[in-house]
Amino acid sequence: MRTMARSIISRSEDQTLAMAEELGRNATPGSVFALIGNLGTGKTIIAKGIAKGLGITDEITSPTFTLLEIYNGPVTLYHFDLYRIETSGELDQLFFEEYWDDDGISIIEWADKALDRLPDGYIKITIEYLNDTGRSITIEYPGD
Repeated sequence: MRTMARSIISRSEDQTLAMAEELGRNATPGSVFALIGNLGTGKTIIAKGIAKGLGITDEITSPTFTLLEIYNGPVTLYHFDLYRIETSGELDQLFFEEYWDDDGISIIEWADKALDRLPDGYIKITIEYLNDTGRSITIEYPGD
């Protein structure tokens, strides 16, 4: 059951990055961030901010064609993009649940395609387009 939510209005990419960097700094081993939003709402911007907060210095790009990028830093980051996934069989072939068994951090773009497979305690981030620079971001944390 989700009991805690935080809503933010971001007026710029820089504000979104700063908010996401804070999420990365506060992430704990095994954290899973489920990013949900339409094309162009800023899922990859949030992934970049989380990575920066984790101390990862690599350039973060959307792994749309590879489905998964792994970044090494003070903590391992698994960055999934499920945009091209169309069936549960394709999710089965990705074996992405196995990545949650270690101390790495996972970010899943287009996570709404796999919500029933996410581990207990995942952090759901929903991004909605307001205008060219504005976004409404809702972060739902797992309850106790």
